[in-house]
Amino acid sequence: MRHFLQQHRNWILRGIGPAACVLLALPCKADAKRSPDSCSARAITFDGDWRFQRGDQDGAEQPGYTDAAWQTVATPHDWAIAGPFDAANPSRGQGAFAPMGVGWYRKHFSLPLGCGTHAVVQFDGVMANSTVWINGHQLGHRPSGYSSFRYDMTEWLHKDAGADNVIAVRADNAQQPSSRFYQGAGIYRHVHLFVLPAMHITGWSTVVRTTALSADSATLTVEAGTHNEADRPVVARARITLLDPDGRVAAQAFAGDSTPVPVGGSPVLSATLTVAHPQRWDLAHPALYRARFDLLDGDRVIQMEEVPFGIRDAHFEAATGFWLNGRNLKIKGVALHSDVGALGVAAPLSLWEHRLRAMQSMGVNAIRTAHNVVAPEFLDLCDRLGLLVLDEYFDVWTVAKNPFDYHLYFRDWYLRDTRDGVRRDRNHPSIIAWSAGNEIHDTPHPEIALPILKSLVEEYHRADPTRPVTQALFRPNVSHDYQDGLADLLDVVGQNYRPNEILAAHADKPSRKILGTENIHDRATWLAVRDNPPYSGMFVWAGTDYLGESRRWPLIGDSEGLFDRTDWPKPDALEHESWWAEHPVVHVVRRIAPQPLAPTDPGYEAEQYRPRQVVFADWSPRDRSPHTEAVEVYSNCASVSLLLNGKMLETPKPLPADAAPRTWSVPFAPGTLTARCVDTAGTLDTLRTANVPARLRLTLETPPPGTGFDQVAIVRVTVVDRNGTPVPEAALPLHFSVEGAATLLATDNADNVYSGPFPQPDRATLDGRAVAFVRRSAATGRARLLVQASGLPVAVLNLGALGPH
Repeated sequence: MRHFLQQHRNWILRGIGPAACVLLALPCKADAKRSPDSCSARAITFDGDWRFQRGDQDGAEQPGYTDAAWQTVATPHDWAIAGPFDAANPSRGQGAFAPMGVGWYRKHFSLPLGCGTHAVVQFDGVMANSTVWINGHQLGHRPSGYSSFRYDMTEWLHKDAGADNVIAVRADNAQQPSSRFYQGAGIYRHVHLFVLPAMHITGWSTVVRTTALSADSATLTVEAGTHNEADRPVVARARITLLDPDGRVAAQAFAGDSTPVPVGGSPVLSATLTVAHPQRWDLAHPALYRARFDLLDGDRVIQMEEVPFGIRDAHFEAATGFWLNGRNLKIKGVALHSDVGALGVAAPLSLWEHRLRAMQSMGVNAIRTAHNVVAPEFLDLCDRLGLLVLDEYFDVWTVAKNPFDYHLYFRDWYLRDTRDGVRRDRNHPSIIAWSAGNEIHDTPHPEIALPILKSLVEEYHRADPTRPVTQALFRPNVSHDYQDGLADLLDVVGQNYRPNEILAAHADKPSRKILGTENIHDRATWLAVRDNPPYSGMFVWAGTDYLGESRRWPLIGDSEGLFDRTDWPKPDALEHESWWAEHPVVHVVRRIAPQPLAPTDPGYEAEQYRPRQVVFADWSPRDRSPHTEAVEVYSNCASVSLLLNGKMLETPKPLPADAAPRTWSVPFAPGTLTARCVDTAGTLDTLRTANVPARLRLTLETPPPGTGFDQVAIVRVTVVDRNGTPVPEAALPLHFSVEGAATLLATDNADNVYSGPFPQPDRATLDGRAVAFVRRSAATGRARLLVQASGLPVAVLNLGALGPH
């Protein structure tokens, strides 16, 4: 376990990545001789200084409404995560028993357009049923809480210097339950404001496509839509520059001609460019290029967009599975929901990086976004880290899973939400396929499901012809998806669970490309993927524990993750690392006899009712009297030895062909149990018998905290004995506090039994561990975290200098 935990502690943020498509600010000097539409665009941060109030507020959309008593917040803001969680909350276990309802936001701002002419506001996500007003005028309404959307506010803005503008947002998820899992509440993602010239690039229209690729060169097409809202025809030209991963110019071309664009015209400007000796985006080398699109008025740049992209070849083959850059590899994936535990769905990027690096350390190379459009910065992060993404959009179509879920809006909005999501995200090299839905309950009704799926696949292909479309089919042999033609509308057939069924579907029709879109943790599933070339890969349900999908109070979350809610690896993660990782792996655990499961439908409901914990990564059993412990070693090493207090137990054991753990029956004796790779010097895992708690060990698992939203630090508290050995069953009440320029945001111990609001400073350890989430309140000055437990010394951690921006 040493390698795994060392990796878990030592990740370093490489800096927070940009949004997928960033509108960059350019200098604009006042010049009476220059036309208004020859001035550069501006991007304005729009996350700060919002006013927030829970509950409906009559007249709050009107600019003259008094909001002085409202709470001042910054977005992203998930107001539901603060609780109180309660059995009586109508979200029920599906929504983690969290409070839901109506929330109002208002923001006052002054925006002289200056030499710009148009102002567009973009919301990356509002949960849910959002309506937006500017100065009392309704801009629009979006039911989905996951879709990003943009509104042009220009016509209703007060444009004079110092004039007060008021944007108001009503977010309503009061009708519950509306989801099978925790969804949060409010403006929980970033908000952006763009000031544009009259002739401008239209939103989410810039796209880069690789049309030919070899070791010597890559041919790319870059295009963007434009729109002329000036009062006269305007010549639209663009300079397109490709920058390599080191920032050097790799290619440049011009697009457009001298023909003026009429008022209201929307030409698409495109160019074909060639990059010599391209660096391919790959798992171990996630090389990112940038396409800079300069919109020109004469020789003046009036707007610039930069789009990160990657050059790579990713595709599926029916006979051999998934290929990346000429290399046949297995997709070793996990499914992840949108919450990060104690901070809900308003998720700082540092926490996502912490989580994704935890996944990578155990050999994960792919993420399935379960089951909705994710934040754009999440995809930026996957691009940077070299993770493949199966990007999934819907958990329901027209047949409900909950009374008030998206099925109420699907027919009116599904094509718009699909189109907006794909256009926003299609430049991410991490995305290898789109998923049109998860376990959709329409499929038993082919007269409903087939036309919908056909229209969805067409919409995906229209917005992005370069990627395949799949779907997470659920019990397709029951709903006859393989017989009625539904499965064969998909470019890649995806199925949840039951690997033998999808292999049989491929055998029946060898032209089918197949993928396990959701799978249990067991070894049989992995062997089905490993040993069958057509089976492209799998996505384990789930990567981490998550909030919601609880069957009863006081459980507020689901415990099916390979990792717990704080990103601590469970024994299943250790075993998967021995199957999936490319580095030498050895982990030693002990196993007790499990309680039998009641008979359930295999492959699905069984995962919802897990047995009690039976595998423990420690050598500290409750019973210290003489007895025999069943010991397992998870390892990819050719030969493994086991030593107790320095004495070898039996002869070294070879690697089983079926990836089974190597087992020993060990007479318990206090001390040190060590598993060692015989063929790889220095690869070992050691467990020590713990004594009584003596102190608290604090470990900063991320870079030091900063002041920005995305710069939250995670500090793990571990109860240890006098020798520094973790005490696995310690359940000690802790009190957290900070001194100096820092804020304690939340505490957690990964317990799915509710034990109080996450923002509270008091939290007991579970299995000897707990975590704190901290952000700096000022860029300078001392910042310390203090943790107290009765009878133990106070533990203090200096939070260090300002973290990276």
